[in-house]
Amino acid sequence: MDYLKLDLDHNGKRTHLTAPISGYTDPQFTPVRDAFANLWDGPEVGASLCIYWHDKKVVHLWGGFADLAQTRPWTRDTLVNVYSTSKGIAALALAHLAETRAFNYQDPVSDYWPAFAAEGKGAITINQLLSHQAGLCAFEQDLVVADLYDWDAMVAALARGKPAWTPGLHAGYHSISWGFLAGALCHSITGKTLGQYIQAHLCTPTEADFHLGLDPKAHGRCADLIGPNHARNERAGRITGRQPATAMPRSDLAIRTQENPIIRPYQDACSSAWRQAEIPASNGHATAEGLAKLYRGALNKTLITEETRQQACARSVSQQQDLVLNQVIERSQGGFILNPGAGFGPNQQAFGHNGAGGSSAFADPESQVAFAYVMNQMQPDRTQPRAPNLAEVFFNCL
Repeated sequence: MDYLKLDLDHNGKRTHLTAPISGYTDPQFTPVRDAFANLWDGPEVGASLCIYWHDKKVVHLWGGFADLAQTRPWTRDTLVNVYSTSKGIAALALAHLAETRAFNYQDPVSDYWPAFAAEGKGAITINQLLSHQAGLCAFEQDLVVADLYDWDAMVAALARGKPAWTPGLHAGYHSISWGFLAGALCHSITGKTLGQYIQAHLCTPTEADFHLGLDPKAHGRCADLIGPNHARNERAGRITGRQPATAMPRSDLAIRTQENPIIRPYQDACSSAWRQAEIPASNGHATAEGLAKLYRGALNKTLITEETRQQACARSVSQQQDLVLNQVIERSQGGFILNPGAGFGPNQQAFGHNGAGGSSAFADPESQVAFAYVMNQMQPDRTQPRAPNLAEVFFNCL
């Protein structure tokens, strides 16, 4: 176990945590360990990194603290909410279901979920639904966070909802609604929630520590999320030398999608109610090792065949501006984010998903890499994204 030293600035303010770093790194990847430790030069509080290469775990590190007060060390078993990194695991579950021939990605959603056909949505395909092309990114009614815990009400609202654009014509990030849509599809076909399906068919075979709907008995293992406003921004800004980015004006649709409801990192996303609920787009709880095991299973055929993986990763949205995020996001018909631009290393076949604040998990079939990084300090302004930088260091070692 290594310990990072404590630094103070000229005002006596703490700028560097005394953070324990534990775990294993194959000697070939010593620069990755160094890069991970260097994260505490910036805003890092607690984090973990796990990487498999050709089915072998070559990096598994964890360090720092599970809380802002730095009273609970981050351990190998610390869980943390990974926000939209959850979407990648939900997409993998649906790929597993597709392999059973339960559905085809080109089938209309309404074939399996008849109520979804309301408001002219009968022709929307599963591909369009999962690749954020359905136009159901924003809820029509005003919501509070507690509304997200009422599964039936959320699903019913989306079933009767009217698309914000002609489905298939554009793509716009379905930040929260995607999980209810994907989960309703899974439940309509299997009778199981996505959380139940993931546990039975993904986590059990791989022994992965990932949870969608977390048992209260495991809440004590959770790290507290720390919002960007609580980061050590002054120190981080001096290190990177970056200035705050000028905010791009957002459309009404983007605001409605991303702020209805507003989810506070600590008060809401660390509450017992949030952790127990199933919000498949946003509230998976995992260790880095758990996420890496799942993507490893997607590569070594423990979970899906290569043919199924290729189908789930077929590029569906490419080189077009996302109407919500106002940037180009490459997406597959199965719901994965794809390179380029995703931070998943140098290869175009890499697939996975990133989460708000900085968590990331992906698989690279070409290099046979399964990568996962999780943390509790959400990404502040003026700092370099951590997961893509760690991935770059790793691939430079190959």
